[in-house]
Amino acid sequence: MITLTDKAASKVKELIQRENKTGSVLRVGVKGGGCSGFTYILAFDTRKSESDQHFEDKGVPIVIDEKSFVYLAGAELDYTESLAGSGFIFNNPNAKRSCGCGSSFQA
Repeated sequence: MITLTDKAASKVKELIQRENKTGSVLRVGVKGGGCSGFTYILAFDTRKSESDQHFEDKGVPIVIDEKSFVYLAGAELDYTESLAGSGFIFNNPNAKRSCGCGSSFQA
């Protein structure tokens, strides 16, 4: 399972409203690439596969493909705003190492 902080859940709900994505789920995943081996994927999706893992946290429906789930089980998605920028951040217990920008990791 993946969880969302209150700030992340609030931001996802805001984006769903603003981008008119009602009925969409938050698709979370990983793909090969980045400077550490894997990069995170976040997108709104209307498709759900039977092999996807389905969750809901703080009113946000979440789906993760079965291959990504191995790397994301137990992760927390947060949202931060600062002078340096804003964005979603993964706190992933499965990451052995992350790059400096935090957008990729090694498992």
